[in-house]
Amino acid sequence: MFEMADALIITVPKEDDTDNPYLRGPFRPQRNEFAVSGDEMTVIGAIPTDLDGVYIRNTHNQAQAPLGIYHPFDGDGMLHAMRFRDGTCEYRNKFVRTTGFLAEQGAGGRSLWPGLLQPGQYQRRGWGAMGSMKDNAGTDVIAHAGALIASMSQGSEPWSLSPATLETTGVKQWGCLVPDGVSSHYKVDAATGEMIFFNYPEKAPFMNYGVVNKADNLVHYVPIELPGARWPHDLGMTEHYSVLHDLPLFFNPEGLRQGVRRIEFHPELPARFGVIPRYGTDADVRWFEAEPCFVMHLGNCFEDGDWVVQDGCIWDHPVHPPVGAADDVIARIARQLDKHTTHTHLHRWMFNMATGEVRELDLDDEVTEFPIVSNDFVGRSYRYSYNSLFMPGHWLMTGVKKYDVRTGEMTRYEYGEQRYGSEVCVALREGFASEDDGYVITFVTDMAQDRSECLVLDARDIAAGPICTIVLPERISAGTHACWVEGDRMEGEHRSPQALAKVAELTR
Repeated sequence: MFEMADALIITVPKEDDTDNPYLRGPFRPQRNEFAVSGDEMTVIGAIPTDLDGVYIRNTHNQAQAPLGIYHPFDGDGMLHAMRFRDGTCEYRNKFVRTTGFLAEQGAGGRSLWPGLLQPGQYQRRGWGAMGSMKDNAGTDVIAHAGALIASMSQGSEPWSLSPATLETTGVKQWGCLVPDGVSSHYKVDAATGEMIFFNYPEKAPFMNYGVVNKADNLVHYVPIELPGARWPHDLGMTEHYSVLHDLPLFFNPEGLRQGVRRIEFHPELPARFGVIPRYGTDADVRWFEAEPCFVMHLGNCFEDGDWVVQDGCIWDHPVHPPVGAADDVIARIARQLDKHTTHTHLHRWMFNMATGEVRELDLDDEVTEFPIVSNDFVGRSYRYSYNSLFMPGHWLMTGVKKYDVRTGEMTRYEYGEQRYGSEVCVALREGFASEDDGYVITFVTDMAQDRSECLVLDARDIAAGPICTIVLPERISAGTHACWVEGDRMEGEHRSPQALAKVAELTR
């Protein structure tokens, strides 16, 4: 099987016709949509026969000539997926058909909304916390209740897509009950099938928190009062609680009242983390104060007696996006995205629900980001975190580092010269016996060979390199977040009782 859609209107400049580095080289947007079977691709090594599910990665893949300065988080959402089953594979990629994407197709390929850096240039109502951007759905992707949900970080409609075909089926039915949308990094509890989420509008109460149940119904949605407009990016989940973020990196309040968005870091303010029962309200939130910082991505949270433990990647030196800046904008974007500038590394916060005590410690001082754990261990006591390594000065992933957070052991695999990866995912093998009894999967773009690959590594021994490499139909752009959808979750939250029992055994 080989299919390629060619009816789309694509006006984004070709890489030789633009100086913007986020539309060139490793960030060159795709212009084609493919559906390709394994028989049509080069497969190096053997695809494991006990690998069942689909690895899906989102991408900011700009389709039209941008309106103003292009930021790498402005592009239209495009999903790339590799389906594994019975030792075979199938690849496809497809744009997320958001309202904004379709409106620009209808306008003949003309951009209708400004990007992240120039919200003041908007001429029609948009989406996101600022209310001025196109809903690009290009940041996150997670599977819940038999569908993918794609969104952008500021908050967007919960766009629903088929995990099998990547067809956009519309907005989740419960989306009409969530007028401020969903931000990225919703979490799914494999044991209950529930999904938690949040959003952070610029108007009071400045945050909302919700729960969607296993049957895909919105069953809880409450306001969370913050001191003002904030810029959070993630939230944590344990078996009984969620962890909300109120961090001291936010728009200048006076400027915001005048319509000017200037993000500032406030080192005089603490980082606040609000622990709320899964079905709690604003009155139930217990706020804990920690050292001033910014956090984009959490690896995992769990309960340990009276403690709620949160592991994530802390920014020692927060750098804000150059919203509204007019000089050296590209250099400013690069500095803000450089994980070595912000010295982003794995950190642990501990909140004592009995005494109110807060403890903090670094788990590592090497720069890593995009920490992930196996889906089955999200919200539970865990052992292994897989973080991405980054090239200094660039928003490009150069390898994966595996942490054993119980023993402190660390191992790594680097992709090689001019090879840049994606957020990795862990796919446990059928009948897994341990937390790392499975595979680590990622897409890698090789600039030297002008091609992209899907790598499958043994999660127990990532240093050994890939056990299988699949060459994609064409080179794909660097991307954002990824997810793994187990074969038994393709049509709903039907995780096998055997898998859930094994997780319960391993986390006792």
